[in-house]
Amino acid sequence: MTAIVTDSNSGITQKEARELGVYVLPMPFMIEDGTYYEGKDLTQDVFYKKMEAGARISTSQPTPEEVTGLWDQVLREQEQLVYIPMSSGLSGSCQTAQLLAGDYEGRVFVADNQRISVTQRQSVKDALALARQGMGAGQIKEILEQDRFHSSIYIMLETLTYLKRGGRITPAAAALGNILRLKPVLQIQGEKLDAFAKARTSAQGRTIMTNAVKNDIARRFGGRESGVRLFIAHSYNEAGAAAYREELKAEFPGSDIEIQCLSLSIGCHLGPGALALACTQNLS
Repeated sequence: MTAIVTDSNSGITQKEARELGVYVLPMPFMIEDGTYYEGKDLTQDVFYKKMEAGARISTSQPTPEEVTGLWDQVLREQEQLVYIPMSSGLSGSCQTAQLLAGDYEGRVFVADNQRISVTQRQSVKDALALARQGMGAGQIKEILEQDRFHSSIYIMLETLTYLKRGGRITPAAAALGNILRLKPVLQIQGEKLDAFAKARTSAQGRTIMTNAVKNDIARRFGGRESGVRLFIAHSYNEAGAAAYREELKAEFPGSDIEIQCLSLSIGCHLGPGALALACTQNLS
């Protein structure tokens, strides 16, 4: 069977990877003067406690040796693999992987299907299902890339402090937004992270996200709730995620809404407390 490999931007832990039968490359983070690896020596709890304590945190890319080392390990047991990294629009690690794959003579296929976090996680599960149907790595890559724009993530921020810290908005804009208690809603659709709306309250922000997904279902996914998968994701906000799922049961009565943590590559820029609603089109 074709092996499925991803990175920890998918939110899949090493334990879950073993249970699923896939492989996960841990992503590195620079925290103060040290390097930590997501899912190995960096948990969600440790990450956000360091962030709340004011530690300097930045994302990094795995080295080529780390990428090919995992591929070589997998290919000692499998003939081919599909590698599903985070979106090329959000990191250069996908382009690096595509270059590295050229040395593997058709044994490694890099699927650039513009996903991250819970939508990337679902792509891994879809790829695994396709592999179990007997599809080769090239076929799986093609199917995933054809489906690249059939997903959305809407994220409501709790604070603008961390966007300011990362230089993505000015200190003045962050200060004004925090004073006004704005709850910006961001969107990841395809390869970009963009501003989507501004809410005055958390309740209004949740309504904006809910209506955005309803609109996606109606206009992009054929109008059928059964044709999509829904996910709630959060950054260190389990209680908020659980309460939001209760709200959504009335809005999407036919859906089993899964709750997952946002990957740390997103949480690094948004900070704790963020809440997201995501949808992907069913491939099966």
